[in-house]
Amino acid sequence: MDRGRIGLAAAMVMATSVGGCINVKAPDKPIVIELNVNIKQEVIYRLAEDAGNTIENNPDIF
Repeated sequence: MDRGRIGLAAAMVMATSVGGCINVKAPDKPIVIELNVNIKQEVIYRLAEDAGNTIENNPDIF
């Protein structure tokens, strides 16, 4: 056998022997992801745009 086949055979033996040692288990506590999203700037921009349009469309209210 050449070295490539020997290495492949060794890798397969190691993979099958380690295969039984891997366990996947769900955590006991729920996963919590905290997201702090700042939307204040967008809301203020929209309000300012709406206010500007209202003033332009109704110049007599001020």
